[in-house]
Amino acid sequence: MANYLMEIGEVSKVRLYGQIDASIAPSLMEELKPLIAQKDNVKKLVFYADELEYIASAGIRAVVFAKQKLGGKVQVYLIGASETIIDVFKMTGIDKFLTIQDTFTE
Repeated sequence: MANYLMEIGEVSKVRLYGQIDASIAPSLMEELKPLIAQKDNVKKLVFYADELEYIASAGIRAVVFAKQKLGGKVQVYLIGASETIIDVFKMTGIDKFLTIQDTFTE
């Protein structure tokens, strides 16, 4: 497994790195399942993307999947992403439900 999930709690953390394409996205979704099982406890979901080089639509779907399963009250953050990655999120409209920042402070 690729080890994306860093921490589960009120502020849950996921490290996105490398290239997340159709062959990798299923492992990301699998790692998000324990987080989703704790959905009543999660208030913020933080995706650290400073090491993310590429994300395909399958990777975007994994982010959307997590948001949908956790519900509307959970705040979602994308932290440290490159301009290229930010552009992908903006082109897909996903930036409407997540906060894009350089750094995250709890």
